[in-house]
Amino acid sequence: MARGRLITIEGLDGAGKTTLAGALVEAIAARGPAVELLREPGGVAASERVRTLVKDPDLRVGARAEALLYAAARAQLVEERVEPLLEAGTWVLLDRFIDSSLAYQGAGRGLGIEAVRAINAFATGDLVADRTLLLRIDPQTGRDRQRDRAEAPDRLERERDDFFATIAAAYDVLAAGEPRRVRVLDARAEIGSVRAAAVEAIEDLLATAGA
Repeated sequence: MARGRLITIEGLDGAGKTTLAGALVEAIAARGPAVELLREPGGVAASERVRTLVKDPDLRVGARAEALLYAAARAQLVEERVEPLLEAGTWVLLDRFIDSSLAYQGAGRGLGIEAVRAINAFATGDLVADRTLLLRIDPQTGRDRQRDRAEAPDRLERERDDFFATIAAAYDVLAAGEPRRVRVLDARAEIGSVRAAAVEAIEDLLATAGA
């Protein structure tokens, strides 16, 4: 049986990652492959507990601790769910993966992208996404969309505007450095257009599904 594919969705909060993920699951399943949608941090019991911790606005979490917590949650998710699914031939669609840590903790927290990359290579056993879809949106539009949700902002969402500007710039650098893996989509477009662009961006993988 052919190994499944790992597709990750990245971008600033408010870019529409969760909405796209739901639509993309349907598009992939319609083409034949079994597919499972998971989120980060989370996806399994231990990682969901870490998610609650890192998002708690009442907690003080240092930059290094934050990076290690995200890596720990990711390690458990990969070991418990992602790798077994891929080995079974199932496609995995992940709402965030290593690029989030590179952008948020590596650049945003100033820890260094390569330092955070090394932590996550260890955490995941060097697992790399087959394709990453980066939803590009300017920080202000992303924050405006977050406010429209009428949900209380979590610990990271309370950061200053310059924090998110740094992250957005880091995402662009990461995309430019790996153009075969990372495909950039305009998150300002309506969801139908974004979905169509996302399917086109993984068309080469879909064409070989089951091969």
